[in-house]
Amino acid sequence: MAIPVISFILGTTAELIKIAPVYHGILERGVRPKIWFTAQHVDEVSDVLADLNLPEPDVWLVPKEKAHNLESPAQVPGWAAQVLRTAWSRRAELKAALVEDGRPPLVLVHGDTFTTPYGSLIGKRILKSRVGHVEAGARSGSIMSPLPEELNRKIAAKIVDMHFAPSAREVNNLRNARGVVVDTEANTAIDAMRLAINGPLDLEGLPEKFGLATLHRFELVSRADKYREALEILREQSKQMPILYMAGAPEREKIRALGLANLFDEKNFIIQPKMRYLKFLPLVARAEYVVTDSGGLSAECYYLGLPCAVHRERTETPQHLGETVVLTEMRGDKLQNFLDTYQNRRGESWVEKFHPSEIIVDTLARLGYC
Repeated sequence: MAIPVISFILGTTAELIKIAPVYHGILERGVRPKIWFTAQHVDEVSDVLADLNLPEPDVWLVPKEKAHNLESPAQVPGWAAQVLRTAWSRRAELKAALVEDGRPPLVLVHGDTFTTPYGSLIGKRILKSRVGHVEAGARSGSIMSPLPEELNRKIAAKIVDMHFAPSAREVNNLRNARGVVVDTEANTAIDAMRLAINGPLDLEGLPEKFGLATLHRFELVSRADKYREALEILREQSKQMPILYMAGAPEREKIRALGLANLFDEKNFIIQPKMRYLKFLPLVARAEYVVTDSGGLSAECYYLGLPCAVHRERTETPQHLGETVVLTEMRGDKLQNFLDTYQNRRGESWVEKFHPSEIIVDTLARLGYC
């Protein structure tokens, strides 16, 4: 009897990172999953795949020679059209790759990127597959914040058949959802973290003690006053202890456009290129605190017990908030309060307590998928 096929439809390096432990768990059960890639991220994808011991994508839903990083909302419609066009034109091939024993195969999507609803739609409507959503059920309570992540999650929830929710809160959010809801007890990021946090630091001239900042979301960077305020607060704080600001190309362009490059220097407020995950996590683990607008990084800080300010108006994971992780509501005074009190906020590490990827793979095995 042929084994049912599992395909991941993914589009970003963060999705590759968080799905890697699930991929390898399925592989250990004797099934070689496929990766179909929408190419929201292209830069460093090959390096991330190598770091995580993942194969090159089996299918590029945006032709590899045309693929480039999505760096602005204006690029999304063209990207989405290309993804759907490729999936539709190759639907017979993709269906044939999935169907081996006459029963519905499985497509897995992750998180809350644009690829999440598009992958769900492709799997369900075009390929007539069952669809599972890893890291399902997170809700901020506002469609507009964060936009588009909250909308992406809600759309996916209407389509998928299996919801792998990272805590009881997300399970409750999905109480009226169709299909199966599974509590994985934590985010799969915690499994990925174990691969990285004790790795070597790959950054020369690193200060003995430092804070770490990553601010990149559209809802912040597009608001010049809020972005400027946050960077100016961090600049002033860096006089007490150096801060590394990890910035990608869009943030660097915004900094240039706003005339804020003078805030940075080589001693205190130090701008650094973004790093690959397996290089970045050892840096996070050694930081004194983190300021971020990344939901993924705030979850990782929570599991590490690392003081973290989430510089957003709302968060879809309020269960992580407390003494260690605080929500600033994108207010400068709350960010400053965190910076003044972070020394008292370090908490317990949960890294060895949870194994969500095992729960996902065990569930798939019980359902006959691996």
